Amino acid sequence: MTDESRETGPWIRRFHPAPAARNRLVCFPHAGGSATYYFPVSRALSPAIDVLAIQYPGRQDRRHEPCVEDIEKLADLVVGELDSWRDLPLTLFGHSMGATLAFEVARRLEAGGTPPVTLFASGRRAPSRVRDERVHQAGDDRLIADITQLSGTDSAVLGDPEILRMILPAIRSDYKAAETYRYRPGPPLGLDVVALVGDADQQVTVDEAEAWREHTTASFELKVFPGGHFFLDSHVATVLELIRARMSASAVGS
Repeated sequence: MTDESRETGPWIRRFHPAPAARNRLVCFPHAGGSATYYFPVSRALSPAIDVLAIQYPGRQDRRHEPCVEDIEKLADLVVGELDSWRDLPLTLFGHSMGATLAFEVARRLEAGGTPPVTLFASGRRAPSRVRDERVHQAGDDRLIADITQLSGTDSAVLGDPEILRMILPAIRSDYKAAETYRYRPGPPLGLDVVALVGDADQQVTVDEAEAWREHTTASFELKVFPGGHFFLDSHVATVLELIRARMSASAVGS
């Protein structure tokens, strides 16, 4: 079997296999998001970096599968799926809910003896910072208003009632997972953490992003960008260069 034909299964999308890469980036989507959100990232970083994007149950080709409404359970499942991909050093990148999930995956990988090199936590407060959020319990109109305000879903999708009905259950389930998550106290990570945040993000303040510092004994870096919750969409080139620089340095040191 060639590297390009390695089996990925339903959980992992490897849009641009990079068999010569010396390290691997694992991307975790936001609430209501899918693996295809990271297709441009994969295209831009390949072939220097092998990019994997996690596909949660309940969306796109997995839309008939039940959603997982618990971050801890989701982390357990993802770690199992990553078993065969630990042959290269892993870097984790998660946005919003995906950042919390990436953190829990990092904890499990580290406890299992194969810690990631770096965790990029984007658009999410530190795990130990809690807000009392209950949007997942609200009606459809409130949920739609919330995702519209965050601009995390294509406006064409929000204007199509049929598509909206299809994706709302997954969005609601993800909101429940993110809003009911509570940090389990434990030792901080021993890997580098880079927190990214928009200066106008209503979901996370700069101080809440800075608090990621408390969750690692290794290096910490905070990057603040102009923009709201999806500042990533306006700063793709800068974020990609940050990822390249970090992963190139780790490859040299490996």
